[in-house]
Amino acid sequence: MEDPPVNLALRSIVESYLKQKRESEAAEKSEAVVKNEVCCSLHGEKLLLFCEEDHDHLCVICQTSNKHRNHHVCPVEEAVLSLKEEIKPALNLIKEKLKRFSEVEQEWKKTAEHIRSQAQRTEKQVKAEFETLHQFLQEEEEDRLATLRDEEEQKSQIMKEKLEQITRHISTLSGKITAIEKAMDNEDTSFLKSYKSIKERVHCTLHYPELLSGALIDVAKHLGNLKFRVWEKMLEMVQYTPVMLDPNTAHANLSLSDDLITVRDTDTEQTCPDNPERFNPCVNVLGSEGFTSGKHSWEVKVGNKTEWTIGVAKESITRKGKLTYSPKRGFWVMMLRNGEDYKAAGVSKLTLQRKPQRIRVQLDYARGKVSFFNLSDMSHIYTFKDTFTERVFPYFSPCLKKDGRNDASLQICPVKVSVTVM
Repeated sequence: MEDPPVNLALRSIVESYLKQKRESEAAEKSEAVVKNEVCCSLHGEKLLLFCEEDHDHLCVICQTSNKHRNHHVCPVEEAVLSLKEEIKPALNLIKEKLKRFSEVEQEWKKTAEHIRSQAQRTEKQVKAEFETLHQFLQEEEEDRLATLRDEEEQKSQIMKEKLEQITRHISTLSGKITAIEKAMDNEDTSFLKSYKSIKERVHCTLHYPELLSGALIDVAKHLGNLKFRVWEKMLEMVQYTPVMLDPNTAHANLSLSDDLITVRDTDTEQTCPDNPERFNPCVNVLGSEGFTSGKHSWEVKVGNKTEWTIGVAKESITRKGKLTYSPKRGFWVMMLRNGEDYKAAGVSKLTLQRKPQRIRVQLDYARGKVSFFNLSDMSHIYTFKDTFTERVFPYFSPCLKKDGRNDASLQICPVKVSVTVM
């Protein structure tokens, strides 16, 4: 059977149609790319659907395949909204972390600057203290050398006078000897005639010279225990304070003296980092050294302040936020409020016979005791009895200034230092 004849006209029409279709599909794909629309690699259709189980884009043909049968499929727009909502909480958490990191970064920058400032200020104070010591030692050296020179001059003058005297005596004796020997060399007649005068010359009333006692420099007086005696004298110009304040724990409104023994409220916030050790917002400060054993005591000058709090606090007390004074919360303190109300933590009221100007705080760690004494009349005020389970620190609060009142400082009193040689 022969092939039918080719219909050239029909072939031309079909080829033209296929060409137009290819061009049309190419144009649609190009338009999809321009619109950021991705087409299915299997079917060439737009990916308008999303499979939630497989997390995959689908076209309408893929949806009917066995692979995605019975899967939950939704429009891409709906899936995008849903997934964005799912991501938002995690994104917000990251943003919150970024905010916190930025805040901490700024705080650390402040801390770094504060460290530099602290170092510069402390270096200046150290140099000033040593300059005082250097000046004392220089003056002490000059005084002791002056004393040595005075002794040298005095004893040298004595020796000079003695030497001049003995030189005169030597000259006198030499003259006598020369005259007598010359007379003795004369002829017999002449010798006999001058014998009487020669005999008078021979008689000498000068006593034999003796070596001088105490003529030498008293070296032991100048060098004996020199360092100890200078140090002993130095004690007169230095002071010892059993407790020092820790500026790193002080509220930003508090001003501490350079020697770290007085504290007062300035009512003005100073620039300092809000480090974990620092109290905020309560105007408190701790001692620089904590205790886990032993007996310790210190005296605090409260003067005529109308409000204050002093005593002992455990290391783990809350530094941030409001404080509640009680032994259960780690505070063994006494306080003055309104100029006349004395209280102990956990005790409603204390009765004092005399207004204290200075108070002694005594800590006996092993026996769990914190005692307070009024040094104005040496009376006992109150004693806490507890059991300490961690490090405790001296605790101070000058309290806030109020209408120009209570602006005086709390001061830790220096103690007298003495030296006992055994």
